[in-house]
Amino acid sequence: MEQTSDIAGLSFEDALAQLEAIVRGLESGQQKLEDAIAAYERGAALKTHCEAKLAQAEARVQAIVARADGTLSLKNED
Repeated sequence: MEQTSDIAGLSFEDALAQLEAIVRGLESGQQKLEDAIAAYERGAALKTHCEAKLAQAEARVQAIVARADGTLSLKNED
């Protein structure tokens, strides 16, 4: 059974790749019940991690605004 404590250090792309692999494994229906439960738990943690990474990225993008002259700046900067 894989641990979920290593998830915090994963990039969005790595976490998403692991999540996709888990989904494929669960969809195959070839896992033992205990393995499927452990995979589901890790998948849920990976999903939460990916959602948090996306929210962080969205907040960063929203903080960038275009000035009238076409240059970019962060909100609250003049």
